[in-house]
Amino acid sequence: MTLQISSLKEYQDTYKRSIEDPEGFWAEQANTFQWRKPFDKVLDWNFDEPNIKWFVDGKLNITENCLDRHIPERGDQVAILWEPNDPDGEVVTYTYKELLAAVNKCANGLKSLGIGKGDRVVFYMPMVPELAIGVLACARIGAIHSVVFAGFSAQALADRVDDAEAKLIICSDYNNRGLKNIKVKQVVEDAMDLGCNSIEHVLVHKNTGGEINWSDDIDKWWHDVVDHQSAECPAEEMDSEDILFILYTSGSTGKPKGVVHTIGGYMVYTCYSFLNVFQYKPGDIYWCTADIGWITGHSYIVYGPLLAGATTMMFEGVPTFPDPGRFWQICEKHKVNQFYTAPTAIRALMAKGEEWPAKYDLSSLRVLGSVGEPINEEAWNWYNEQVGHGKCPIVDTWWQTETGGILISPLPGITDTKPTYASYPLPGVQTVLMDSDGNELEGNNVEGLLCIKAPWPAILRTTYGDHERCRQVYFSTFKGMYFTGDGARRDEEGRIRVIGRVDDVINVSGHRMGTAEVENAINEHPAVVESAVVGYPHKIKGQGIYAYVITQNEDTDDILRKSILDVVVKEIGPIAKPDKIQFVNGLPKTRSGKIMRRILRKIASRDSANLGDTSTLLNPEVVEEVKEGALV
Repeated sequence: MTLQISSLKEYQDTYKRSIEDPEGFWAEQANTFQWRKPFDKVLDWNFDEPNIKWFVDGKLNITENCLDRHIPERGDQVAILWEPNDPDGEVVTYTYKELLAAVNKCANGLKSLGIGKGDRVVFYMPMVPELAIGVLACARIGAIHSVVFAGFSAQALADRVDDAEAKLIICSDYNNRGLKNIKVKQVVEDAMDLGCNSIEHVLVHKNTGGEINWSDDIDKWWHDVVDHQSAECPAEEMDSEDILFILYTSGSTGKPKGVVHTIGGYMVYTCYSFLNVFQYKPGDIYWCTADIGWITGHSYIVYGPLLAGATTMMFEGVPTFPDPGRFWQICEKHKVNQFYTAPTAIRALMAKGEEWPAKYDLSSLRVLGSVGEPINEEAWNWYNEQVGHGKCPIVDTWWQTETGGILISPLPGITDTKPTYASYPLPGVQTVLMDSDGNELEGNNVEGLLCIKAPWPAILRTTYGDHERCRQVYFSTFKGMYFTGDGARRDEEGRIRVIGRVDDVINVSGHRMGTAEVENAINEHPAVVESAVVGYPHKIKGQGIYAYVITQNEDTDDILRKSILDVVVKEIGPIAKPDKIQFVNGLPKTRSGKIMRRILRKIASRDSANLGDTSTLLNPEVVEEVKEGALV
């Protein structure tokens, strides 16, 4: 088992050793896993190209470490505990033995459809056990999985399938979320009409059994392909640096980036970070409420917990159905020990009142986690008092799709916690703050740009099919540094507070949305001439989307607003819908034609008293007009 820190002195000593001798430190962690062939070298790297290799020439299969190696000791322990959308529905459990058998059957089913090592498989599924089983089945046979959140539009799905050149889509017929019954298969069909020319088959899991269209040439039922297969499937031998998955994330340009994670380093880091950040102990019930469509679900519902031999919960539903006590009812029902959710959910539940958590016995909880965005102080205090009753440390975790795992977090019961602070870096993570001129800011009580000056095992390796984009976005701003794109502050004790994005990316409910991506969607509307999108403070979501839109129409009314929103939903999905659309006659621009989003951000945030010098703008008179029409 990987080494778990248990005291403050041990954290301090471990951190020091991990920075002074990173190769020795990570070799120690890696050697607790099963390797088919030991690695020849721990690390080979430079950040200029970038070229990063961990556990060089080591051979392994990650599913042998997630499943097979646990069978002798915990074969009958529950690996996945699934709670359905309907509180009266049947809870489904898979022991490690049962999960291994299910993964092997699915792996054999994928092989029967011609899927093999290196092939890309896209998932567009609700939070059902088959999603986790399918992901692990890909890893079993060396196929590369790419999970697309099942709330994205057909166009967004098609873009991701085409970029990955996937051979197979795995989806469900419908998806239960609260009172909604969402037509998942229909979205896949619509995506196929928009592209997806590389797709050979669509594998459909019968989730609700509703009516769907069917093509005998392409469509296959999960139960026909998987259920009769053998429960034995030898794991494919993989190289440590073979691709495990591609996960698409929004960037500051319109085209989503396929972040690539490889097998060996990701395996070592997700297990190590899971055990330490959540202080998981054998017999605990751990629940992360994220969707597997996001990196949090990959690292801290599937891989991290299973590598550690944990019992990990999956939840199909939403926090407010059938009432705002649903999360707390589940915590009581399953005696959850570690609970990991997003500030958006906490704020939404806080707005419903403290009487909801008060109805349930939450005494089993030991650790509360927060993920997706910095948690504001009011939500932190409510979470601490109403859910944790002041007895559960809150781990306010900072990390990204690109980092693969948690990089900065308190360690519960070991390091201290402070509202709004992610606190301290994990062992092996060398955080630095830089000023905009490229100088490192030494000491405490400083604010700058958050960078990391050496690789950790789960760092991204490339952006799929476009390595130059990876270099430009993450490694070109500061020489020899990974630039996170976030600003941060270090307090007098060295704790780190992440302030937020410094590029054109908005963090909506913990999900990154590129402003260019949303603008491109708005501009698809035939009446739109030009648009500019910025983030603004939002009480529940953290950041909302504020769109300034120039149209050809005289009538700028709610009907036009709705039709613009419909286009955004069609192009990206409901998650990208602007919260506010302000119709304007012009946008503030520099003389070179660049939109001054800094000014628009201030107006949207009701901070228009201090806009700075606007006289150098091409059209300074527009600023007053935009200010006067701002939506409160």
